[in-house]
Amino acid sequence: MEIRYHLTEEDYLNFNMFHVKNSKAAMRSLNIQRFLLPIIFIIAAYLASTYGDMPFVTAFVIYFIIAVLWIIFYPKIFYRHVKRMTKRMMNEGKNEGMLGEHVLRMTDEGIVDSSANGETRVTWAGIVEMKEDQNNIYLYNSGVSACILPKRELHDVEGVRNYLAGKIK
Repeated sequence: MEIRYHLTEEDYLNFNMFHVKNSKAAMRSLNIQRFLLPIIFIIAAYLASTYGDMPFVTAFVIYFIIAVLWIIFYPKIFYRHVKRMTKRMMNEGKNEGMLGEHVLRMTDEGIVDSSANGETRVTWAGIVEMKEDQNNIYLYNSGVSACILPKRELHDVEGVRNYLAGKIK
């Protein structure tokens, strides 16, 4: 089976956002940052009332509101930061082989992903898992990298999904 597709910056950003949202390490980092700072806010309320001239109830209410707002809005800030950093890293180097035209050949041995700059071969045993979101199918060949197949470029998404499911153990 051979699939010709065009990989865009948006596809790559979607992969990174998908990976971060489904990574245990990234979610642990998000939750630590999301909930540790509000605890510090509450401690700051106590310190402001103890060492300052602010009544505890006033300090607690102010810092509690800030803490709640932080808990609610921090995930958006976190994901926006990830997206911005991914764009920056993509603009730092030469990424011609990563983006643009690709040809993915699926054989009995594995997959061969060809672009203008070369090709990548991975045996079926080297495909760790297949995941997908509404836009793409991701063939992970490690814990942090994957071959990205944009669904918009696939004529038979269900057929490709079934073929891959039969090959990936």
